[in-house]
Amino acid sequence: MDLRAQFAVRDELAKGIEHFKAKAGASMILDVTTGEVIALVSMPDFDPNNPVDALSDDKINRMNVGVYEMGSTFKAMTLAMALESGKFTVNSTFDTRGGVLNWGRQKIHEYHGTNRVITMPEVFTHSSNIGSAKMALGVGVPGHKAFLKKMGLLDRLRTELPESAAPIIPPRWTEINTITIAFGHGLAVAPLQASAAVAAIANGGFLMTPTFLKTTSEEAMTKATRVLRPETSEAMRFIMRLNAVEGSAKKAAIPYYYVGGKTGTAEKVIGGRYVKNRLFTTFMAAAPMNNPKYLFVTIMDEPQGLPESGGYATAAWNSGVVTGRVIERVAPILGLPPQFEPPARPFPLMVKLGAYHATQVDGR
Repeated sequence: MDLRAQFAVRDELAKGIEHFKAKAGASMILDVTTGEVIALVSMPDFDPNNPVDALSDDKINRMNVGVYEMGSTFKAMTLAMALESGKFTVNSTFDTRGGVLNWGRQKIHEYHGTNRVITMPEVFTHSSNIGSAKMALGVGVPGHKAFLKKMGLLDRLRTELPESAAPIIPPRWTEINTITIAFGHGLAVAPLQASAAVAAIANGGFLMTPTFLKTTSEEAMTKATRVLRPETSEAMRFIMRLNAVEGSAKKAAIPYYYVGGKTGTAEKVIGGRYVKNRLFTTFMAAAPMNNPKYLFVTIMDEPQGLPESGGYATAAWNSGVVTGRVIERVAPILGLPPQFEPPARPFPLMVKLGAYHATQVDGR
């Protein structure tokens, strides 16, 4: 871990929690090439000189002891799964007209509805619940479960830290579970294990167990497991970058660092029911997307809408803002150089395939 980065992350998170009037929050930086945790902060925290204070219920390490429904950040898993399945391509389209997907007695609604046929990248940039659900249904329940298992999301994550929480998995996993899990509801995981899965999407397709010990990429690769094809990783890096250009990740699109990412907003379950105004927000961003080195993650528990956000309390307005400030402050500390010229052809396969808006983010 880097103490300079740790200090900066804690400072930005503390200011963010106060500004957005959140109950709690956590933030982390993960080296996607090694799995090394560079910084990790969970607040409220405690004074180590008064260890009894650590026993308070609100002092848990939310990154690996808490489990949460991660909201639309899980759409990164859904799109990667769809591409890996071979049943979909980056040019596949999805009919979201009407803005509602009826499934038995359940109705799946759009939050950022387009009311038209959209491409796979647009499913991500518009955060389409219907498009994500149709992808997951196309893969099927067994394939969906197998993919999430492969990505380490259905088992307890083990690290050097003694405490860790097991994910909360539906006891009976049916098609409606696959539909809701496709857009980040119905499966609760530790943010650290979700981050490891997103890191695998960004780093070329290698799942690495997060570590708090200094390690090299060569050492990490001896323990890594390939979970995605390189082509899938490139497609997802392109889509995440596109989301920073024209989607929900704009708040963290710090100039010259070629950031990509995804927001996630989940309604909390209180008394067995989802409550619309009690939100858990997540933002995950990687940089630089042409050759990712770090994943930046922020979560906030019940942030409040502010006048500056028009009263909205969704992730882009709070966790996204904090993540952007962390990137801007910490990137120079970590030696992440700014790219004053756009990278040359960062996503050649996407341009070759004629993917939606590929040339806009191709760097030329």
